[in-house]
Amino acid sequence: MTTITVTVNGKSYTRDVEPRTLLVHFLREHLNLTGTHIGCDTSQCGACVVHIDGKSAKSCTVLAVQADGASVTTIEGLAENGTLHPLQEGFWEKHGLQCGFCTPGMIMSAADLLAQNPNPSEEEIRHGLEGNLCRCTGYENIVRAVRYAAEKMRAEQPA
Repeated sequence: MTTITVTVNGKSYTRDVEPRTLLVHFLREHLNLTGTHIGCDTSQCGACVVHIDGKSAKSCTVLAVQADGASVTTIEGLAENGTLHPLQEGFWEKHGLQCGFCTPGMIMSAADLLAQNPNPSEEEIRHGLEGNLCRCTGYENIVRAVRYAAEKMRAEQPA
């Protein structure tokens, strides 16, 4: 066992973990944060995307011990004071989900994209989400949801 300390969604956690424990399993099984999904076990689907020190990462490719000392944000950490993040709102308003399984990873990847590029084109949104698979929607409404959020986030920025 190895002792790690990770800040997740602003709260510090110290836990003993097996060195082989994946971050996705640590989040789901040790912290009961089940919004991060396990979709494929091969790092292909993107359902497990979280932010590690502000950058998106597939948590099925990161060992929990590698996150020791890091700050992790999951889908549960995006909303503030009970108010949905603009991406969460966008997925709701623009019907960017059907079954919802890919949605947490899609939103986390899109949040990283918008942090880097607050005004992405449709092509840039599609490229930014290439590592995330959706089996239900055909992506049109997902792109609309990200554009909605980008517009809302730009409008909320002080001039």
